[in-house]
Amino acid sequence: MMKRLFLMLMLAIAFSVNADAQGWLNRLKDKAVDAAKNAVERNVERKADKEASDASDAVLNKKKGSKKSKGDEADLDEAEDDDTPVDAKSQKSDFVRGSVILFEDDFAGEQMGEFPSKWDISDGSLEVASVNGKKYAHSNTSGTTVFSPLMQNMKSYLPDVFTLEWEEFMCKPGDIPQMNWHIYFYQGDDEIANIYKMFRPWSPDAYGNYSFKKGGGASGEVTGDLQWDDLQKCVKYGQWNHFAISFNKRAFKYYINGQRVINLPNVAAPSRFEFHVQDDYPYRGIGHVILAKGAADLYQRQTTDLSAVEKAIAETGKFVTNNILFETGKATLKPESMAEIQKVADYMKKNPTARFEVQGHTDNQGSDKINDPLSQQRAEAVVKALEGLGCDPFNMRAVGKGSHEPVADNATEAGRAKNRRVEFIKK
Repeated sequence: MMKRLFLMLMLAIAFSVNADAQGWLNRLKDKAVDAAKNAVERNVERKADKEASDASDAVLNKKKGSKKSKGDEADLDEAEDDDTPVDAKSQKSDFVRGSVILFEDDFAGEQMGEFPSKWDISDGSLEVASVNGKKYAHSNTSGTTVFSPLMQNMKSYLPDVFTLEWEEFMCKPGDIPQMNWHIYFYQGDDEIANIYKMFRPWSPDAYGNYSFKKGGGASGEVTGDLQWDDLQKCVKYGQWNHFAISFNKRAFKYYINGQRVINLPNVAAPSRFEFHVQDDYPYRGIGHVILAKGAADLYQRQTTDLSAVEKAIAETGKFVTNNILFETGKATLKPESMAEIQKVADYMKKNPTARFEVQGHTDNQGSDKINDPLSQQRAEAVVKALEGLGCDPFNMRAVGKGSHEPVADNATEAGRAKNRRVEFIKK
């Protein structure tokens, strides 16, 4: 009897253990199935994510190669490498000042609050004012001030090839409501061209338009707009901005801080110009005006420029230029200087074994204590710019000459302009 009881007890225990084992195995199987299903699902999700990512990259890459909307461009700029060097050939910076200065006024010698002595006015009111330490001709009327340079023949003083430069102070966003400005060109009493610009600091934005009578006997006009998308790339807030015009018989170009924004191949030749400044808000006016005879050739600029450097060095052993410009009293290169520096760089790269002394020269305005180190710093700035364009720094040595080696009379503005120069002397 005891044996039967013991046997029955053993069978019950075995059955219980087997049932538990079977349950455990079933649970293990269920977990394995669930894990496999989860793995499959994760693989499917990863594949879908990758396909979506690849598709997104393809769209973005396509946008990079095509015209971008304003929002797309902002997003892509974050992904692009900001250190990528800009191809100089794509830059619209080809302004070269004329070789003979006909008129120049930086207003430095004028008395504050008085009418600028080198100008004539036909409407409004004008006085000498100052912004950021620089004097300028300020419109102090609520209407429009119309003024032009005092010349011997007020009806005809522009040659058939000329450059015109001036500066304007573009205030910081929010300083004033708006700034209106015109420049008009005439043949005698007949208006033949005008450029209009409106700057609204409160936005901030700017826009404008232009209208030119066609040249060469052609009838009609050529007109166009200045858009904010283009202007914002070259306008600088809270500082003086450089504006320039280059005219060569029929070709007209207009620049802001060295960047070309108007390029017209055939317009009527003007004989005179007028500045029109509207409103009496602070900053409204014109600073440092330079009118010069001569301009860069119409076409084949690169070939002609390089040949000029080669010819000068071959004949005299040096290349001298007055077209490398700096901020007043500083060693900061102006943007429009890069066209001149580029042609020197082209020569140096074409002649990689040639060595040069890069000399900076100033006029006699100011003391030697200021001009000597300033000329050295400017020479070094040119060397650095050339190095940035791919020239070997081993082949260049910067030397500041101050005002000690003038080539013209410092008693005249034209002479001082010639003395402010950079020389590249082959060693």
